[in-house]
Amino acid sequence: MGFSRRAVLANAMMLGAAAATGPLTAATKRSSDGRVERWGVYEISLDGPRSGNPFDDVAVSASFTGDGRTIRVPGFYDGDGVYRIRFSPPELGNWRWSSESNAPALNGRTGAFEAIAPGAGNHGPVRVTKDGYHFEYADGTPFRQIGTTSYSWALQSDAKCAETLKTLAGAPFNKMRMLVFPNVESVATNPFARTGEGPKAWDPARFDPAYFRRYEDRIVRLGALGIQADIILFHPYDATRGYSDMKRADDERYLRYVAARFGAYRNVWWSMGNEYDAIKTKTMDDWDHLFQLLVAADPHDRLRSIHQIHTYYDARKPWITHASIQNGAAVLDDVRAELHRDFALKPVIFDEVVYEGNSDKRWGQLTGEEMVERFWYGLIGGTYVGHSETFDANRNADFSWLGQGGKLVGTSPPRLAFLRKIMEEGPVPGIEPVQAWWNYHLGGKADHYYLRYFGADRPTEWDVILPGRGEEALQSYRIDVIDTWNMTITPVDGVFRMARKNDYDVQDPARPKVALPGKPWIALRMIRV
Repeated sequence: MGFSRRAVLANAMMLGAAAATGPLTAATKRSSDGRVERWGVYEISLDGPRSGNPFDDVAVSASFTGDGRTIRVPGFYDGDGVYRIRFSPPELGNWRWSSESNAPALNGRTGAFEAIAPGAGNHGPVRVTKDGYHFEYADGTPFRQIGTTSYSWALQSDAKCAETLKTLAGAPFNKMRMLVFPNVESVATNPFARTGEGPKAWDPARFDPAYFRRYEDRIVRLGALGIQADIILFHPYDATRGYSDMKRADDERYLRYVAARFGAYRNVWWSMGNEYDAIKTKTMDDWDHLFQLLVAADPHDRLRSIHQIHTYYDARKPWITHASIQNGAAVLDDVRAELHRDFALKPVIFDEVVYEGNSDKRWGQLTGEEMVERFWYGLIGGTYVGHSETFDANRNADFSWLGQGGKLVGTSPPRLAFLRKIMEEGPVPGIEPVQAWWNYHLGGKADHYYLRYFGADRPTEWDVILPGRGEEALQSYRIDVIDTWNMTITPVDGVFRMARKNDYDVQDPARPKVALPGKPWIALRMIRV
């Protein structure tokens, strides 16, 4: 049997814009010199059995040893007698590997490579910060989530996918929620081998490698743009095909396959389900079981969440890394947003807060102002928010950005780019709610940095009162007036010097108020000097 090995480098700076937006052919760069960047992808390719059902009959994995530890990585069958094992080295240095398999042709193979320093733009995978409420890349660079959803964009024609990627290249979004199984009209519709003509004529024990090869190409292209691929594994919108209604053994096979196939890419996140509680063929015990299986199948330990329609999944369970919430009302007030953190005890992303658009459905009718408002209130509450839009000439969301991708036509994305810049200039690791229980409606870092957002209100002044009981609270601040819709920042002249107001608050007695323009969508930023 033939044998080869290659290093696949899914690196934004290495691939460049051509890989992200050019012709949709293979979007990976390969090296044969035995070197791969830390957090890149090293791939072993082995020739093995073709007969029977290789997806079930053949097990293959490799143990990678380096940095004083050994990591066992499952492989997968990629069709035409080819088996692949993908590994993303978490540390620098020399790594050795050896394969294990029940097929003699795949067993006992060995090799080695060197993990070298990451290039520009390679910060590693995103993880939860030590404080437990924010995100950062593996090298410590903060990750300020500004996400969007386009459910079946990756399953559209090559031309439509290229258009989506071109749009994303000029958009503020750094996370994309995307389905593995189609939910709207798509070009790619058959993740499993067909057994006949009907919509349910497919074999859950046999994958179509071409389908998953095409999908992973889209993952890589998102990575080239610095965008996290939040991969939604199950959803309730496909009763005609039933991909999310498989038996437990079939679900397990599917999860192992996608974990082995996609998990080494550093921009992968796992979302177990979208509106999981609307999938009536699965119980809570089923979801718990599938999460535990995913954890075991994913040695790269990518981020994991699940999204609900009515019943919140308990985000405190150990296999959940962050809460993915559908709730538009929770981010119409920073306090309600903050309460979700208190219950989750983990980072919270309001991935669905209904959408900007012209849909005839109530969940797709937000104005751009209302979309941006939800992001700001979520930020002040110490959480994160997700976007999508539903503009279509026929008011059908299936053919909008939400369903198929393409072009963005809403007014919120430029304002979200402005917000992202505000976030990136803010404290590390992120904005914290400041005494939310006492209705200060402030986010930031106590005694250093504050944001105050007024939403649709039109105040003409604000009492500059900050919470703080100790000497550390007696600081001086410069203040900026931020017009979040017109995207302007106007510094207020002079400095506000805090003095003791009462047992709990500080205020500048010489400048107790700040003038405001009497317009909606205004925020204040206070930075310690």
